[in-house]
Amino acid sequence: MALIRSVRGFDPVFGENCFLAENATIIGDVVMGNDCSIWYCTVLRGDVNSIRIGNKVNIQDGSVLHTLYEKSQIHIEDNVSIGHNVTIHGATIKQGALIGMGSVVLDHVVIGEGAIVAAGSVVTSNTIVEPGSIYAGVPAKFIKKVDPEQSKEMNQKIANNYLMYAGWYK
Repeated sequence: MALIRSVRGFDPVFGENCFLAENATIIGDVVMGNDCSIWYCTVLRGDVNSIRIGNKVNIQDGSVLHTLYEKSQIHIEDNVSIGHNVTIHGATIKQGALIGMGSVVLDHVVIGEGAIVAAGSVVTSNTIVEPGSIYAGVPAKFIKKVDPEQSKEMNQKIANNYLMYAGWYK
């Protein structure tokens, strides 16, 4: 069973049908919607500020989510995929976005609806990633706009696949 720990009077709260890998760690002020999956070696540290996660969000193996004390929070909307080994620190990720493997998303970043952050990118503090765009690089920069329907289809497919994968472990 995942390590679930209260801190400073905050207990993590989970929606229905969530998969939490046995060695995932969820601490403190974390609220998660329905149909989410938190994969192996992932850490959600809501000890210094809040982490809010919508429905059908998958946070893949080795990812770390944290915030700045009294300065930043994490808000992840519905149907978001967070790739393997991603670090998110105090950012907002809008509906249907995809954060590629090994990326770093820093404080006060906003990733727009349906946007894609390419694998290995570093999105520096206060960056606004436009909806339906691809950002890549170190630091991450605008690459191009993507067809909204194509982006939505791809991102929903990944979110649905991770819901299916989570079902294999129940």
